[in-house]
Amino acid sequence: MQISELQISQPQICQPQISAQQEPDRLPLPGSDSLGKLFARYSGPPFAIRFWNGAVWAISPHAPVFTIVLLSERIWNRLLSGINELSLGEAFVLGEFDVEGDIYAAFHFAQFFVTSSMEGAQASPGARIWLFANRMLAEARRLMRPGSRHSVRRDANAITYHYDKPAEFYRLWLGESMVYSCAYFHNSTQTLDQAQYNKLEQICRKLRLQPQDHFLDVGCGWGSLVLYAASRFGVHASGITLSHEQERIGKQRIHQAGMQNNSQIEYRDYRSLDETRESFDKIASVGMSEHVGLANLPLYFRKAYSLLRPKGAFLNHAITRSATLQKRGPSFIDQYVFPDGELVTLSDTVRCAEQAGFEVRDVEDLREHYERTLHCWVKALTDCKEQVLRFVDEKTYRIWKIYMAGSAEAFRRGDIAVHQVLLSKGDSGQIGLSVDRAEWYRN
Repeated sequence: MQISELQISQPQICQPQISAQQEPDRLPLPGSDSLGKLFARYSGPPFAIRFWNGAVWAISPHAPVFTIVLLSERIWNRLLSGINELSLGEAFVLGEFDVEGDIYAAFHFAQFFVTSSMEGAQASPGARIWLFANRMLAEARRLMRPGSRHSVRRDANAITYHYDKPAEFYRLWLGESMVYSCAYFHNSTQTLDQAQYNKLEQICRKLRLQPQDHFLDVGCGWGSLVLYAASRFGVHASGITLSHEQERIGKQRIHQAGMQNNSQIEYRDYRSLDETRESFDKIASVGMSEHVGLANLPLYFRKAYSLLRPKGAFLNHAITRSATLQKRGPSFIDQYVFPDGELVTLSDTVRCAEQAGFEVRDVEDLREHYERTLHCWVKALTDCKEQVLRFVDEKTYRIWKIYMAGSAEAFRRGDIAVHQVLLSKGDSGQIGLSVDRAEWYRN
């Protein structure tokens, strides 16, 4: 079910539409006599292609849902000879093509070409060589990153790369909540800010936060959950982050709210927390464990378990990948968005949590909520493009737009999901959590 009602408006195509049976001689079709044959196996929504010379071709007489605007001959030749997710994303970021209309539907077109390239590589030596070289280049870039993968130093560099951009850039499309994770929509009329506060409230209720509890937010962003838990539930809230910019803004927000007595944020790696000096009643981690990596996941859960007092609770909110999802070529997101980011399956998450000693109390899938959240973000990013470009360059704007739109489609397809896993550290079978879900969802 498509739950988002926030679609990018579809501009009218000014040129007359030309059917596959009426291809003009001036269409640039290197290596192909018929676009109709090229797209014979395409099964997605109707689309049009506008070439750099002004010619337009439509796959059907129906109005196109989206139009691929080719701005260079190079990208067309690349589409015909072989392309993967990384090189296609790079072409969009570099402005070699654009999308008019429904950008989400355009991922059917992208998936068609990437799949065709992977299948055609076996028969085409040229495509096979180019795709291999592109994959090796991506691997070389990854290996050149300083430090070993998921070391403290390298993780800090990866977080800095993604998050240490001006807070004003994020605020323009995240909204006043400044929450950079999946929102929770109670109905179709709620705004993004309302849905984000729903999510913060839900996390606090699931953890059953009580006044004077010591609460830790691992990967606290700009401090939204820390501030919410401290102000609404009266806890002593601490947050840690590996982003200097998030630490700065978080401390600034705490000061502005006058909550220095029961809220704090510091620059710190979760591995440096010392259970002999620090302990907590409740812990949350929202959108952080994607940076941990499968190899470090057992350590991550053992650290959380050791930091909790008896009857303590830990809520892990993270994007997961489908166990049946197959990786096809180098990842655009790994290269340009989340260096060294690693999605694990829900079963991996539960297994590592249980092996650390946790009891799994609840699991909730918020996949459809994240699809809608991303639609909200993409619409806001697009609507405020001029303001965004005051803080970042055009390349960064296009990276964020294509990454979030593509992620929305991945959630829609079910390739990825987001799960809240509620865990408890029992004390002779006793836990500090509710045994009734009803209180989590009441208005």
